[in-house]
Amino acid sequence: MRKSKIILEELRHHLPLTFTISIVAGFLILFLSLAGKEYIDFTALMFEIIHPAHILVSAAATSFIYYKYKKSLLPSIIVGISGAILIGILSDILFPWIFGNLFLLKTSFHLPLFESPLLILVMGIFGSLGGIYIGGFKFNHSTHVFLSVFASLFYLLTFSLTISIWAIIATSIIVFLVVFIPCCISDIVFPILFIDKPCKDCGHWHG
Repeated sequence: MRKSKIILEELRHHLPLTFTISIVAGFLILFLSLAGKEYIDFTALMFEIIHPAHILVSAAATSFIYYKYKKSLLPSIIVGISGAILIGILSDILFPWIFGNLFLLKTSFHLPLFESPLLILVMGIFGSLGGIYIGGFKFNHSTHVFLSVFASLFYLLTFSLTISIWAIIATSIIVFLVVFIPCCISDIVFPILFIDKPCKDCGHWHG
């Protein structure tokens, strides 16, 4: 099976999960908005917890895929860390910030990598080692999607000025867009780009 075909199959396979969680996120926004401004402290705390956790499981899934093909420790760790951090920033922070402003939510920019670089790096290292030595790609990838949805959600809630019915609808759309493609790219597409041969056991590219 060619790289392009397995990538399209993986995207199709993970579409329902991301869509469902995005809808749940919309209802959560509605619930939190009823609590008034008190929700901001809660969402800020949750973002600071979930974003590093997202890096952890993303690095595990990414390094697992790479190591399954290459069996090379250091490159697997590097690919796992770089894929998790770079694409995690895109899905949790950069894309929500861009789309939040495009949807008139007046979202401000906040980057934990600059404020807590050691924490982010350690999460990437431990995640990569866990993916290599423990495995569990399906669990790590599903957890990655779940955490990424809520990291993006809590980022938008914390760093956007107002919450309204329009904001609830817009945020659900944004969360889906910024999570679906980046998460699949991070866990599946990114490590496969560094692999030049299919699986030795079956001759196919697969996750």
